[in-house]
Amino acid sequence: MAFMTLTLPGFDHIRLPGADGVELAAAVGGSGSPVVLLHGFPQTHLMWRHVAERLADKHTVICPDLRGYGASDKPTVTDPDVYAKRTMAADVVTLAAALGHERFALVGHDRGALVAFRAGLDHPETITHLGILDIVPTLDMWNVLRGASAAVGYHLFLMAQPPGLPEAMIANSADAFFGSFLDAWANDPTAMPEDVRAEYLRASAAAVTSIVADYRASAGIDVTHDQADLDAGSQLAMPVTVVQQDWGAQLGYDAAAVWKAWAPDLDHRLTRAGHFMAEEAPDEIAEAIQDLLAR
Repeated sequence: MAFMTLTLPGFDHIRLPGADGVELAAAVGGSGSPVVLLHGFPQTHLMWRHVAERLADKHTVICPDLRGYGASDKPTVTDPDVYAKRTMAADVVTLAAALGHERFALVGHDRGALVAFRAGLDHPETITHLGILDIVPTLDMWNVLRGASAAVGYHLFLMAQPPGLPEAMIANSADAFFGSFLDAWANDPTAMPEDVRAEYLRASAAAVTSIVADYRASAGIDVTHDQADLDAGSQLAMPVTVVQQDWGAQLGYDAAAVWKAWAPDLDHRLTRAGHFMAEEAPDEIAEAIQDLLAR
């Protein structure tokens, strides 16, 4: 599959091996200690364009498209593991190793942050530092979504349904569906230029089946994996920075406390930016990542 029409200037755009024979598209640039940046929904690695540029003078920056997204392979679901975050975390470790990096820092936003969280638990010897943008872990997410406030996450429930109907409904109105999140979750719409927005919509419309499979995994096998780690008392061994939107009391739960239970070495920060904070506040996010890497 060809790369998207928009790319990260000054970066090489290559294909690299992931787990299970999957190939991932990735932008690679800069020099120095490696940091991998994982995008969220409904986006591609393009969301890191500003932050990657700010990090590349001191770090080798690797920005892949997750399996099922962008220009990366979109394997057919043959079993629940195909889009499990455990498998997607293995993609990232395999990709970095192909570039010669046995240890690296990892930062994820949204869906990519769920992959990063799983990588931190499954590969503590590999992930040196962990950055998380605007999520709580999957298990905690389902626990805090309740009552009328759960309406904000209606897409989580829709894509958790058995295969068939969710894919058909979303594919029938892909631009409206994916565009609604780009509109609703942005505090500063000007941070996402029209050509970037169009690229996200194009890439998402071409990946409906795999995106739904990714979300469906988070209502099934990902919960199983998180619960097993919770029962075992597993925690993130590396320094962790979490940046989340400042919802105030309306959030309804203590996000910092949720994260502290998983990450003893935690720097929890709030931002006035919207969900797409890497595009709305790249200086702030780049600074948070640089502070993390200095720990």
